[in-house]
Amino acid sequence: MKFKKGLVVFSILSLVSIYLAGCGSTTSATDPTTSAAAAATTAATTAATAAATQAPDSNEPKPEAGAKLKIWESKDERAFSDEMAKQFTAKYNVPVEIEEVAPTDTVTRLSTDGPSGLGADVILFPNDHLGRAVTGNLVLPNDIFGDEVKKANVDSSIQGSSYNNTLYGYPRAAETYALFYNKSLVKEAPKSFDEVNAISKTLYNKSQNKFGLMWEAGNFYFNFPFFASNGGYLFGKNETDKNDIGVNNDGAISSMKVYLSLKEILPVKTADITPDIKRAQFGTGDVAMDINGPWELAGYKKALGDKLGVAPIPSINGKPAVSFSGIKAWYVSSFSKYPNAAKLFAHFASTKEAQLTLNKLVGSVPTNKDAQNDPQIKNDIYVNAFVQQFNNSIPMPSIPEMNNVWSPLGAALTEIWDNGKDIKTTLDNAVKQINDLNNGTKK
Repeated sequence: MKFKKGLVVFSILSLVSIYLAGCGSTTSATDPTTSAAAAATTAATTAATAAATQAPDSNEPKPEAGAKLKIWESKDERAFSDEMAKQFTAKYNVPVEIEEVAPTDTVTRLSTDGPSGLGADVILFPNDHLGRAVTGNLVLPNDIFGDEVKKANVDSSIQGSSYNNTLYGYPRAAETYALFYNKSLVKEAPKSFDEVNAISKTLYNKSQNKFGLMWEAGNFYFNFPFFASNGGYLFGKNETDKNDIGVNNDGAISSMKVYLSLKEILPVKTADITPDIKRAQFGTGDVAMDINGPWELAGYKKALGDKLGVAPIPSINGKPAVSFSGIKAWYVSSFSKYPNAAKLFAHFASTKEAQLTLNKLVGSVPTNKDAQNDPQIKNDIYVNAFVQQFNNSIPMPSIPEMNNVWSPLGAALTEIWDNGKDIKTTLDNAVKQINDLNNGTKK
């Protein structure tokens, strides 16, 4: 990849060593059933009940008189925020309303709903949206709890929740993706995409709608390995140079040929590969392998039990697959009428106990050092697979121009996959679109 080598090695090794030392385990779609979520919540919060009902710490800021909060949370992790809201209200006597908003939509929505008074007080989004949120004056710095948060969480999560050396976020989970597989259909995790192809050809049955592998072929986030594993990159200078885009260089083209070869074992339009469809088919055994994140663990464990396996993403052209990684964190809206109460909630819902509850419910990877050392995390064989994938991950860029990437590259993937368009020509066009958008971006 076209980065300063020392910086890249340091970034990756720092991220991996922190996780391996702290947890031996590790995380923008799940939908655990109500009964599963309720059971997990009960187990995860037994020890936290007493703490939740204790009197507030005298050193904490007091919620504003009459404070009430609105929280934007993903549908997939709603059970977690419901539990946090219940505990927070019991402790601080502040009502909390949870509204489901996709984390990838929150910054855009806050830019319109915030000024009109309709926005949430606390929002959730991955770190690639942070630059846009900060430059748009949409979020407040993590000032009151900043020192405590920095001490409690791994360095990579603090870096991912900061912009221009200022901490804004309250990190709650680290994320990347890996290969889920059904052990009754795939005896051993494939080490390469050549093996994936071979296995999938034996499992594919068009008439019965059965597939060896299914993943979101039109989503750039999940397809970054098919750009980056053989020398492609997104932005130059360690993901900070908006004018140096490398998704159409020779290395990226080489990896993308592997991507296109998978169409033979998954002849399905990108629009027809949705998270819900894929989740259902993997759960019933009609799909043997899925590239996805730890947020699917709870549902997949329930569906497959001990038949579930998780492994690093298979190699591409003999090179380890390079995935995107990111930090998901809470942020306090600059439009909140109750900033003290909002900061209290963001902190309360990102502590060690909160992160362990989140892990219990959806299989997330904690960023809190003590949580990573907890037996709940260290003994989790599934989450360990995500740590291994972190060995070959690149943090998503946080510069505002990152927002200009998703649509052009998503469209390019669809053109290549659905319509058989030339890889090089299509990616050249996508890069031109990104450059045009970047040149019009106000910094």
